[in-house]
This record gives sequence, structure tokens and C-alpha cells, in this order.
Amino acid sequence: MYNFKNDYSEGAHPNILTKLIETNFVQQLGYGEDEYGIEAKEVLKEKIKNPHATIHFLSCGTQTNLIVISFLLRVHEAVISAKTGHISANETGSIEATGHKVIAVETEDGKLRPSDIQNALKEYALKPHVVKPRMVYISNSTEIGTIYTKSELEDLSSCCKTNNLLLYLDGARLGHALMAQNNDMTLADIARLTDIFYIGGTKNGALLGEAVIFSTPELAFDFEYVLKQKGAMLAKGRLLAIQFLELFRHDLYFDLAKHANTMAMKIVDAVQSKGFSFLTNSTTNQIFPILPKDVIQKLNENYLFYVWKEIDDDHAAIRLITSWATDEKNVDAFIADLRSL
Repeated sequence: MYNFKNDYSEGAHPNILTKLIETNFVQQLGYGEDEYGIEAKEVLKEKIKNPHATIHFLSCGTQTNLIVISFLLRVHEAVISAKTGHISANETGSIEATGHKVIAVETEDGKLRPSDIQNALKEYALKPHVVKPRMVYISNSTEIGTIYTKSELEDLSSCCKTNNLLLYLDGARLGHALMAQNNDMTLADIARLTDIFYIGGTKNGALLGEAVIFSTPELAFDFEYVLKQKGAMLAKGRLLAIQFLELFRHDLYFDLAKHANTMAMKIVDAVQSKGFSFLTNSTTNQIFPILPKDVIQKLNENYLFYVWKEIDDDHAAIRLITSWATDEKNVDAFIADLRSL
């Protein structure tokens, strides 16, 4: 059985494991004061072209979202998200558990537009009887594989500034978005157009870890206190820092994301050649082909994947995810089985 359910089934890229072994007996200061963390932050600041950014390394995406959002919002403030957004659909109510409402917006493609923001602001205008929208949460790539263009993010950024809203970008799969064939943005564009974002390592070659970046350092004032209080400040912070240093020093991060996308697009071409359609127009490593249910049942004998959405009595959409480690021979085997059915 080959697993297309997620992009974190494997451990870590060998370069990272080698570097962890090489540095294993080198003594370092703890809690993010190690030399690898200092160097990794400088490398990332160069990549985003913002020498004044504040950067912290956390363990996972849900932890990052929970801590960042609850840190930045006051007790009466809320965050606007697409209904498909990770904080709305996949984090067990973690944001609401901190006392902050997630204002979920229906979208067709997982992406928020300025009109969605304006509608939410109108809906929650009866102050002080309703929560106050203060943050906009987006994901790139989105939870359904789509990506934002530069003009779309510019429009969102402008809308947020006009309405005094913070713009926070979940980058769990940011590498896949930036390496998509139709992408027109860079890391520097992301840093310029958002207030806070994070770069996901867990889903792109790291053992674990996310790098949260405050483009405006004033927003990060006292953030380290909250990290410590919430148990997110690792004594062995070097373990996260070394991984990001290895991923970004020579752009390995982008190479791995490009491979994952290339494997997904190979499956896309095969699905289209069979005359099947897709639930979303994804150009990243998450794809959602719509297939006959009998074909899905046969494929499930050799491959793991999620049946994402029922389309009708005879068809359903499945989710296939390729990763930095997906071997092309497994993709070719899946395509051969699909064609034979």
C-alpha cells in the first residue's frame, strides 16, 4: 500500500538528518539562543528581504496558529477565515477554546476576497454586542490546493490596512504554493504583503517545525513570554533551527516543494487524459480528482487516500497528496492502475 493521504508520512530529508548527526555533540545554548538559530534567522531575513523581521521556530502548524492568533487578539476580537481554513475545519476548535470566534466564510476555491472581508465587517458591525473582527487568516496554498496570485494578495493586504485588520498567512504548504507553475510571488512578496506568516517545514522535508515571521517586529513584542508560557519554547531549540538552516541555506526547501508539485501534476495529466475532472483547480501537491466509485474502490486496494466529497450516487472526489519524498515509480504505478481501470 502506498500512502497518498498526506505529505508527512516520511521522516526528514537525509541532509537534515546528516546535519543533526554532525552537530549532535556540539554544545549550544538553549531556548533559541543557539548559533544555528541565529544563523537560520539571518538566512530567512535575507530570503524575505526584511532585516528587521522577528522570527521564532515552533513545532507544528496548529500550535503556531493557536499561539499567534491568541497572542495578537484582545479578548473581544475575532478572526475571519475561509470555512475550509485550517483553523475553522481542522483544529478541534482550538481558537474558540481561547475565547476568540472564528468567523467562517463560504468560498468556492478556499480563497478569501476583499468582498468577503467587507461582508463580514458589515455582519459584525453592531458593537459592542458582537465580536470585533481584527484579523484575517488565509492559507497559501489553501486547504484545497489553490494558491493566491500577487494581485489577489495585494488586494487583500490593502483591504486589511484600510480596515485596520491584521493579515496572517498560514504557510504550512507555502513552499508548494511558491513553486506552483502559475505562481507569481516570492517569499519577499509574502513578507511585504502580510503582517505575520509562517513557513511550514513539517510538510516539506523537515522532521517537524514551522518558522513564524512577524514582518512588523512591533507586533512580536513580548511574544517569547507567551511561547514559554504555552510550552512552545523548546530547550533544545537547535533541533528546529538546524532544520530550517539546512532547508534554506541552499534553497533545498524550494527544490523539495517543486518535486512534490511535479509528481502531483503528472497524476493530473493522467486523470485528464482519461476524461475525468477535478473538484478544484489545484496546481500544487494536493489534487482532488472526481472518479467513479467503483474505480475508487479498486484503487483503494493498493493506495491510501481520502474520499473527500461525494459528488453523486456514482462519483466522488478523492484527495491525493504527493510529497518531497514521493518516488516517481509509485506515481507511475498509480497512473498505470488508473488507466487499466
